[in-house]
Amino acid sequence: MKRRDFLKVCLAGGAAATFGGACGTARAGGSFEGYPDGMGVLVDTTRCIGCRSCEAACNKEQKMPEPKKPFDDMSVFNQPRRTDETALTVVNRYEVKESSRGQMYRKQQCNHCNEPACLTSCFVNAYTKTREGAVIYNGDICVGCRNCMIACPFNIPGYSYSSAFNPLVKKCIFCYDTRLKYGKPPACVDICPQEALTFGHRKDLIKTAHERIRETPDRYYDHVYGEKEVGGTGWLYISSVSPDQLAMDTSLGNEPIISNVKEFLGTVPMVLSIWPALFSGIHLLATRNKDHHDNDTSTHTPGQEDGTP
Repeated sequence: MKRRDFLKVCLAGGAAATFGGACGTARAGGSFEGYPDGMGVLVDTTRCIGCRSCEAACNKEQKMPEPKKPFDDMSVFNQPRRTDETALTVVNRYEVKESSRGQMYRKQQCNHCNEPACLTSCFVNAYTKTREGAVIYNGDICVGCRNCMIACPFNIPGYSYSSAFNPLVKKCIFCYDTRLKYGKPPACVDICPQEALTFGHRKDLIKTAHERIRETPDRYYDHVYGEKEVGGTGWLYISSVSPDQLAMDTSLGNEPIISNVKEFLGTVPMVLSIWPALFSGIHLLATRNKDHHDNDTSTHTPGQEDGTP
């Protein structure tokens, strides 16, 4: 390819990525409201006993390698954990004075937001919000920029550092490929021996959550976490204590995170696409000038300055 043609391709591709990505981000962040028939899961932390059955079921369903510590090893509760490339869901234990048990457990995974910040922050569209309510990920087109990790208000996506040549983001996909799209509950819900996890339509789960709170007010704190936080999430939580006592962020507000950062994220494609194209052009011009100088030098005959034949 000629240098001029190569430069045109770089600049055209960069411009397309910039304006297309920015428009896509603004569109998704400003109007997307999820699907009215989307599914979800209600997590009742008053029923969770920290058995980690959900972790084992997730590991098996997603065909992940066995963890360094077996699932019946409760020493993992000695320090807080977060999801990563080896664990798409984790259960943490919390010391809660207001609880009669003194300890409570909470399962964590991708919350499958109604308006996912990971989706709208991704300029290559590696994320999709399905009609069933799942936020799924396509690793084939991911470029490893990790914008989604920064944008997620729940600090969920984990990065696969094990391969430098195959950048992948790891997170719960709601068992979409094997279960959800066939109308089946995720593996973690199926396995829970305490029925701490309830699968169903999100709108019905919200009603169920409020019914439990209303019927047994001495058992539950009056708040359904995820009903409105950051525009609402597919995974909802009820508990006997306030969410902050289970390390749940109560400062997020009800407005989707992406509404506050979409204009900034719209400039990301410019940095990643226009600048490389610009630098490529500068490099090509510098190379052309150098080649031209080298050609002039190579055709110059010594002694011509003083007229020597």
